[in-house]
Amino acid sequence: MAAHLSYGRVNLNVLREAVRRELREFLDKCAGSKAIVWDEYLTGPFGLIAQYSLLKEHEVEKMFTLKGSRLPAADVKNIIFFVRPRLELMDIIAENVLSEDRRGPTRDFHILFVPRRSLLCEQRLKDLGVLGSFIHREEYSLDLIPFDGDLLSMESEGAFKQVANMMIRMKREFTGSQNSIFPIFDNLLLLDRNVDLLTPLATQLTYEGLIDEIYGIQNSYVKLPPEKFASKKQGDGGKDLPTEAKKLQLNSAEELYAEIRDKNFNAVGSVLSKKAKVISAAFEERHNAKTVGEIKQFVSQLPHMQAARGSLANHTSIAELIKDVTTSEDFFDKLTVEQEFMSGIDTDKVNSYIEDCIAQKHPLIKVLRLICLQSVCNSGLKQKVLDYYKREILQTYGYEHILTLHNLEKAGLLKPQTGGRNSYPTIRKTLRLWMDDVNEQVLFPLTIEQSPTDISYVYSGYAPLSVRLAQLLSRPGWRSIEEVLRMLPGPHFEERQPLPTGLQKKRQPGENRVTLIFFLGGVTFAEIAALRFLSQLEDGGTEYVIATTKLMNGASWLESLMEKPL
Repeated sequence: MAAHLSYGRVNLNVLREAVRRELREFLDKCAGSKAIVWDEYLTGPFGLIAQYSLLKEHEVEKMFTLKGSRLPAADVKNIIFFVRPRLELMDIIAENVLSEDRRGPTRDFHILFVPRRSLLCEQRLKDLGVLGSFIHREEYSLDLIPFDGDLLSMESEGAFKQVANMMIRMKREFTGSQNSIFPIFDNLLLLDRNVDLLTPLATQLTYEGLIDEIYGIQNSYVKLPPEKFASKKQGDGGKDLPTEAKKLQLNSAEELYAEIRDKNFNAVGSVLSKKAKVISAAFEERHNAKTVGEIKQFVSQLPHMQAARGSLANHTSIAELIKDVTTSEDFFDKLTVEQEFMSGIDTDKVNSYIEDCIAQKHPLIKVLRLICLQSVCNSGLKQKVLDYYKREILQTYGYEHILTLHNLEKAGLLKPQTGGRNSYPTIRKTLRLWMDDVNEQVLFPLTIEQSPTDISYVYSGYAPLSVRLAQLLSRPGWRSIEEVLRMLPGPHFEERQPLPTGLQKKRQPGENRVTLIFFLGGVTFAEIAALRFLSQLEDGGTEYVIATTKLMNGASWLESLMEKPL
């Protein structure tokens, strides 16, 4: 059992165990030794569900990445393909199957589609003459993957999907039946990413958010430059320094990470400093251990103390890596421009910093992210400003990016300002999206306090629109902001599900409501931190469980629009 999935009000370990059970059942259908051929994209999500030890228990002896031509040699009875339902993958699978040496031992082929079977894919396999080679053709409903005790993600590349079937599935797994049961969640809030295009474009300023911004967190793991993690002996000699990236898992199973991940980065240093003193004092206690009992007690605590010291060393190194970036002049300049846009300053004209970035050919993603942020904060750019930016980008980075600019326009991220007025200032003021006196203010380090009082600390002044909507829904309700809701893209609606009298839960004094908030189109770690902040408020009244189609940041979001046409 994964303890970090069961600490919240809703035990998400139940979902993990359900999909593990399905996996075991499928593997047992394929009797005998097995080799799994992985669609590479699936290896990360599967790693959160089942380690190699579980696969080994069910006779999985080899694992390969799906590639063209022949499969590597493997003395096994079953070959199982774990793949997404994509036509281009079917072509590779057919090539694998057809290139198998028919003179060798007979093998049984199986295919497991994740998360859905596809008639189109099966037809492609039939057209290629291999469909009959597969004994089992099944689907594996890996819809929502538990990442942490309050976080679920589909890790779906396609952003907008129906979630009704998943809600029914969750209900079934939590209860084991379709019978009348007490509801797990009091409220379900579905938020389309289109409602809040601004938040992912801004630079996240929480510890976890900055790790994701700078290094990228993939399926709870991050890869970091190895030099900072070399032992002192390695560093002193200047030889044998590690060359492979340091790979670390990041979730609440690690006590220190759970404590610091949602803090504004400027508040992390003091926590690490205090932890260092506590750990140092704990190790000093060994000098006070005189009796056999005291020595025995110290020894029993040693593994935990050593783990804590290792954890502290890792996060001190990560914090140093992040600080190298956040103290740079360019980071400060970029953040200044972002915060000016979000507070409504100079959003209607060409920005000189963006001009300089283009002239110096800074990464295109960085430039696009700033221009899109300016566009969203101005309800579109004046036509001459938009045309200027487009011309500069195409002349500097190449005309092949004209399709990318088109994609950004279709997504509503980069667009000309139409006849209507700029609605962002009204939205900003009504929803209190910009806080001039936020406790943790990156641009004014002297005003930093360790205890934020508002969700705006996650962006050092800007409160995520998405999370503010969730906060206001909880209290006092959306009726108070009807005018602003009409300004936001798309329709909004509230629906109450009547419950039989016997199923209406009696709330204990001080017991919070539980809201499942589902982000369609992705969510950032900063938004997650803001929701956790609301969950922990003594008078908040609501605890949040977060689900999403994808964990993302501004860079990964724009990259998905650059990679393929919408």
